[in-house]
Amino acid sequence: MMKLINWFLGLKTVQVRENERVIALYKGKVTRILAPGEHVLSNTQNRLLLETHNITHNPFFESGYLNAVMNKLKNEVDYHLTTIDTSPEKVALIERDGKLYMAMGPDEKRIVWNDAGPWSVSKIDIAKDISVNPQLLKRSGISRIVSHFYCKEVLSGQVGLVYIDGAFDRKVGPGLHAFWRVGRNVVFKIIDTRLQAMDVTGQEVLTKDRVTIRINIAADYQVTDPVKAATEVKDFEDALYRALQYAFRKTLGALTLDQILEKKVTIDNEAASKVRDEMAVFGIDVKDITLKDVILPGEMREILNRVVAAEKEAEANIIRRREETNATRSLLNTAKVMADNPVMLRLKELEALTEIAAKVDTLTVHNGTGGLLNDLVSLKDK
Repeated sequence: MMKLINWFLGLKTVQVRENERVIALYKGKVTRILAPGEHVLSNTQNRLLLETHNITHNPFFESGYLNAVMNKLKNEVDYHLTTIDTSPEKVALIERDGKLYMAMGPDEKRIVWNDAGPWSVSKIDIAKDISVNPQLLKRSGISRIVSHFYCKEVLSGQVGLVYIDGAFDRKVGPGLHAFWRVGRNVVFKIIDTRLQAMDVTGQEVLTKDRVTIRINIAADYQVTDPVKAATEVKDFEDALYRALQYAFRKTLGALTLDQILEKKVTIDNEAASKVRDEMAVFGIDVKDITLKDVILPGEMREILNRVVAAEKEAEANIIRRREETNATRSLLNTAKVMADNPVMLRLKELEALTEIAAKVDTLTVHNGTGGLLNDLVSLKDK
């Protein structure tokens, strides 16, 4: 019955829930913002148009009639809506029910439904510093906040270098660091300050006597000044690699092959001092440098092997002759003793006879065993 009366009078009953707000338009014009409850509105010839907003699912006021609502319904706008905007040098943090809800970048504007809150807004001046407060970073667990940050983690034993718009800004230690994405180009470089190793392998060097050799070099280094290492040279690792190459090529190229093989440690010290002095300018402390391997070409290796073999053979001959001389001298001394002492001669004969008997099954003594003993007795009597 009520619906029939409203139809006859050109009215319409509108019910608005607690989580809804409704924009009412009549004859194409914005007329009201409807709060929760029951409303009776004019609807002659079905000219009433309703735009419903669920403030729970979307707490922001977004409508095609935004300008009309803001301009024509100022009193209702002040009651239902709050406008949040930022300047070119500021960002805003929006909290909802005491919890961080979202962030706004510079030159942004948002309109929120008051009843979807309560809301609180904090504005941060980024004119001088665009870094994010560490406490804020811990609270920013939702993606709509993190998307406004440029984040980088620095591990233990590393140093982070921050460049903003191409200029060096600061050096940071281990931890998680974040910067606002506010139209500035942020570049983060990670420099490892721990002790590191570098290998320079397969380097060909022409010696003073025109022998081509290949060398392998190993070096330990540590970055002591990360800022210098990153700014004074384009790539400090490449610079160290080249310094090792040039230093050893220059040093080894002035020596003959024999000198290189003989004075390996001295070569290391000479080349290492040059490399250390050059890399210290870039904030690099070069520690141990070692000439690991000297690799000869195949033909030269065979020649050297023959030379070494000949030298060792000559040494062996000298030792052999010396031992033969000593052995002959010892035999001569033994012969002189036997010449002066017949009993000693006979004892030597018995030793020889014992050795022979141990190696044969049968031994025949032509003079007879008794004769052998008689001879020994007669020698004793004499």
